[in-house]
Amino acid sequence: MNSARILLVEDDLFLAEQLRRLLEEHHHQCLVAHTAEQALQTITQQSVDLIILDLGLPDVDGIDLCRRLRSRWTMPVLILTARSDALDKVVGLEVGADDYLTKPFEPKELLARVRALLRRAYEYGGKSQAAPDTVVRVDALEIDLEGRCVYRAGERVPMTRIEFDLLAELVRHANKPLHRDTLFEKVWGYDSEFNTNSLEVII
Repeated sequence: MNSARILLVEDDLFLAEQLRRLLEEHHHQCLVAHTAEQALQTITQQSVDLIILDLGLPDVDGIDLCRRLRSRWTMPVLILTARSDALDKVVGLEVGADDYLTKPFEPKELLARVRALLRRAYEYGGKSQAAPDTVVRVDALEIDLEGRCVYRAGERVPMTRIEFDLLAELVRHANKPLHRDTLFEKVWGYDSEFNTNSLEVII
């Protein structure tokens, strides 16, 4: 996917402008919201392919906004945060964010994550090859790789997209060691050169 419509939710006006220019220089259309209310208004009025979400918003905490977004929409969400506490990252991923990036960050890292999330969302939208028609059973777990569902003892286990992708990659290589870089490439779509601990947080 070469270009996309991206909603940037960032209350820092200077940073928002810099990110808007960066994304538009790379051929994306960038919509900007400075509050959670503006973000919700924007997304109800027009479709977007990806959301870049700052956690420190003036009206609603970004975690709460992410939870509200996930209750209605399925596009990828990339969290931006100045919070270094791992708990914030865990909660953000648990409420449905696909990845997070800690401020300050390098522009090339943001662009790499945006490309990876858009590519994977495009593939899962059915525009790439279909997932294998396979159900894998591991003890009490049943993993439907095509339906992207997980059941434990017959009950469905709620999982975020990233959690499912990681579990699916692990069960495809059951009883085999997998290098950290391989998991990043397969699950997030980029390698671990950016020194992220998203993998550890998800695990």
